[in-house]
Parts: sequence; structure tokens; C-alpha cells
Amino acid sequence: MSDGAERLERAFADVGRPLFVPYVMGGYPDIPSSRAQAAVLARHADILELGIPFSDPLADGPTIQAAGQRSLEAGTRPEDVLEIAAGLRDGPPVVLMTYVNTILAAGERTFFEHAAQAGVAGVIIPDLPVDEARQVRDAAGRAGVATVALAAPTTDESRMAAIGRAAEGFLYCVSVAGVTGGEVAVGDELKDFLNRARRYVHVPLVVGFGIRTPEQAAQIGEIADGVVIASQLIRLYDEAPGPEDAERALEEFASSIVSALAGVPA
Repeated sequence: MSDGAERLERAFADVGRPLFVPYVMGGYPDIPSSRAQAAVLARHADILELGIPFSDPLADGPTIQAAGQRSLEAGTRPEDVLEIAAGLRDGPPVVLMTYVNTILAAGERTFFEHAAQAGVAGVIIPDLPVDEARQVRDAAGRAGVATVALAAPTTDESRMAAIGRAAEGFLYCVSVAGVTGGEVAVGDELKDFLNRARRYVHVPLVVGFGIRTPEQAAQIGEIADGVVIASQLIRLYDEAPGPEDAERALEEFASSIVSALAGVPA
């Protein structure tokens, strides 16, 4: 097990409730602002997900796509996002959300060594199938960075078994077969998906895509080990009249999510 995987699994063991995993798009709307967002959310996060902007983000819905495009237009580079991560060393574990071409462009060894130097615990790569991930996963492991796998309700049994063999840190469970930014439905389909995942995967399960409210977070927390909230945080930032108001809105929302998760029966 990599050092990053140990740090992630320790986060689940230490908290005693479902984990809050907020997302920040690195460089949105600019680097100082995203650094400030990350600092605010890190005060409440159990794990922080930090996005590297990419030109063809196939897993992202319109809200995150727009944020990523604006970040790219502002000139944000992967190195800038790693600098933000490095500034969070004293906070919760940081997991990067990126796409495989970003890693390949830098070179797997270089990318993951730089990520490890920045204190990154893990990386999520939504466009890298588990059966094509060995080379990237090995490079990450050598640097001590966990490769966080993803699964969706459409993941079949054989692929889920392969994911289970490769999973480390936690499994990112996509709540719907689609992109980010919709609205989650906490029904039998999601429960069945998570029950099926638990038969094959022996790391904690974190659910993302479409979680917007404390009530939804608590509902997810009753059946999963953690929740990712992404698009809603960007919406809150965008709707605020100014940066200070935006940071205050993020602070209040994050606090409400943690309070809701704390109320979930153990």
C-alpha cells in the first residue's frame, strides 16, 4: 500500500462519521481565488479534491466545464495546481482530479514525483479504465501516490471485481451514469449499486455527482462512507456578490454539510 493510500484510509478511520470531500477547481476564477477557496474548505474537509483544468473534461458537467475553461483561459498550469496543493500540507489529504493526457504530457514519473513533493495523497483519473491503468498506477505507487478508482451504476460484475483488486484509498462511486452537476436520487438503484460495490471492493466508498444540500449529504452518508460535493460549491462561489461573500458562503455551506454528516447514525 502506498503512503498516500494509507493517509486516505486513515482519514476514514479517524473521523467516526461519513467524510466530507469538497472539490475546488484549481485556478478558478484565478489562482489566488482558488487558493483562498481551498483554504476555506480545508478547514472543514476530511479529504480535499483539487481539480486540474483540462480542455476535454468528459466526466464534468457544464458548471465544472465552465470553471475549468475559465481557469485555462487565465493560464493555469498543472504546476500551479500542485503549488496550491503544497500550501495545504497541514490540512486534510489532497486528491487531484485530472485526466490521463495531463499526466502523459508531463511523463508519468515526473508528474507523480512532483505530486508527491507537493504532498498529494491520491489522484482520480476518470478517463483511464482500470484495465489500461497498470503503467500509470505503477508510476503513482512508486511515488507514494494512491490511484483512486471510479465505478458507476453501469459497471458490470467482472469490471467491478477488477476495480476491487486495484482500488486503494477509497472508491469514487459515481451516483448516476452521466456527468457532474445533475441531482442525486437516493433510491434503490444507488443502494443496490453500493451494495454490489461492497461485495468486490474493500476500501471505503465515497459518492459524488449531484449532491447539493445538507439533507442529501446526510442521506448519502447513511449508505456510503463519504460524499463529494463539487458543482454546488462553484455555484455558491459564482452567485456571491464578491470574493469575501463567496468565501463566507463556502464556509457556511461546508459547516452545514459537516453538521449534517455528524448527525448520521454510526
